[in-house]
Amino acid sequence: MKLDLLAIGPHPDDVELTSGGTLIKMTDAGYRVGILDLTRGETGSRGAPEIRLREAARAAKMLGVRVRRNLGLPDARLQVTDENKLAIAAVIREFEPRAIILPYWEGRHPDHYTAALLGYEACFIAGLKNFPLAGAPFRPSKILYAAAYADVRPTIAVDITSQYARRRRAILTYASQFRPPKRDRKSRVVLPLDELEERMSLQARHYGRLIGVLYAEGYVVKEVMQVDDVVKMPVRSI
Repeated sequence: MKLDLLAIGPHPDDVELTSGGTLIKMTDAGYRVGILDLTRGETGSRGAPEIRLREAARAAKMLGVRVRRNLGLPDARLQVTDENKLAIAAVIREFEPRAIILPYWEGRHPDHYTAALLGYEACFIAGLKNFPLAGAPFRPSKILYAAAYADVRPTIAVDITSQYARRRRAILTYASQFRPPKRDRKSRVVLPLDELEERMSLQARHYGRLIGVLYAEGYVVKEVMQVDDVVKMPVRSI
């Protein structure tokens, strides 16, 4: 099976939080969409990894994606190594996604910016004909970096107003993270998870205002985008 879009996240739930609405919108449009989680999130303060994997499977069904894989790389110890790049590149060659979503290349969690670099380098080596890797060479044509976790102005935004409610249900499928028992909420460490889902909703409202809709998800692309009709460009200037 070949994919049109593959979203890569360092932990289960990262893709839902940053790009869930976009994935739903693309599946609604008939595109073949997949998710690749790099780790099981085993060092997280809440939820056992086997629970998070079950939650990820349920969330994938809500998003409508065709496939969801987990590479089982070490959580909180994600590194740019040849072994890790090869593991991601093998998935890219297998599914041949036309577009890739990666985390933004700066962030609070080291796994996030490491995943951005790993994903980019994996996309590159997947297209090298003589690289020692099984499968035919293939390289995605577009890489988008999810802006939601970063303090950065997106260069493009996707209207997810119609997909917002389903995105929220997919996020809250991770009950171990966002709806834990009260006994699991007691900690001397203030967890960003305590308000993360709400913050992502506020972020979606902010991105929505930037393009004149209710909710949106923002992305950064490094290349100049082509426009063929400047008269019909969306989003008002004044």
